[in-house]
Amino acid sequence: MSSSRSSLGRRKRGSQSPVKRTSQSLSKINATPNTMSTKSTGPYDRAFQQNLIDHNIFPDGYEYPDGALPSEPENMGDILRVMAQPRPSLSPSRFSHDDFRRFRRADTHAFKEREVTTNVIPLIEGTVSDRKCVAGDIAFSNLDDLTDGTIMAGKPDLYYGARPEQLNAKVRKEQSHKIIPSSQSDLPILANFFLEAKGPDGSLSVASRQACYNGALGARGMHSLQSYSQQELEYDNKAYTISSIYHGGQLKMYTSHPISPRTPEGKPGFVMTQIKTWGLTGDADTFRQGASAFRNARDWAKEQRDNAIQQANQVAARKHVVFSTASGLCLGLNRKMKHLVKIQMPLARKQS
Repeated sequence: MSSSRSSLGRRKRGSQSPVKRTSQSLSKINATPNTMSTKSTGPYDRAFQQNLIDHNIFPDGYEYPDGALPSEPENMGDILRVMAQPRPSLSPSRFSHDDFRRFRRADTHAFKEREVTTNVIPLIEGTVSDRKCVAGDIAFSNLDDLTDGTIMAGKPDLYYGARPEQLNAKVRKEQSHKIIPSSQSDLPILANFFLEAKGPDGSLSVASRQACYNGALGARGMHSLQSYSQQELEYDNKAYTISSIYHGGQLKMYTSHPISPRTPEGKPGFVMTQIKTWGLTGDADTFRQGASAFRNARDWAKEQRDNAIQQANQVAARKHVVFSTASGLCLGLNRKMKHLVKIQMPLARKQS
């Protein structure tokens, strides 16, 4: 990724043009294989964020030592437009002032994180069409380490993914340590929409570190599946993963997207970028805007998952056809050779 700084020292965002990398880059972005090493550092440890930064996983607002800023995703405008669409379920005729007061009471009486996730978050989520695509409080212990093997597995409070059966079984096996979070095989895979919630006494900085980590895991999984069976890895500088934080009545939402190396010998990375923040307990209109954005972003994330899965399934189907055709040709050739041998053997006996 190229970057620049003006002669007056003003910080500029690095330009992020699409860059194609070889399969070597794919191995770089895959990071360290999942190991049995002791994982001692977690998001409650202040060293956790520096560990992420050391491995090119950048939190929102990060700037490089030279003053440059990581690029924002090129599709941020599209994401904002999607999130701003009104939801019929949150119109004043269907979500009344009394409904808003019920939400605010739930938030006021949620003293612990568990109470927030149980009593508050469902009011923001609204109706979920397929609960098999939602899980939470699950350690992502099946995924390859994102850094050096010393940090704990991600464990989002809530995540949305795809049903395992949506993706070709062979692809699932090959991509297992990038997209399947747990050894419990029926849990959602290819997570790309996350939420971290905290109670009033919870730490916003901890939630931010968790959201950054979760988002990078999700972005890596999406990038890996989108690149399935490709000889060259392309960085389009677009986000396909969203993370959210709910804390103290505020909803913060972020994108996470992969970035190409800044230098030829560098490694790829991931960037967290804030989309917007809403004070949901302020008034009914702000709640409607924030909850609509959350639900729209969730639906948008599902669309990105479905597109990646469809593309991978099509690639797997083509590979199967090619393999079957090649196997059929080999089998036919083998039969012909055997037939010729049978014909030639009697002729050879007669000639002898």
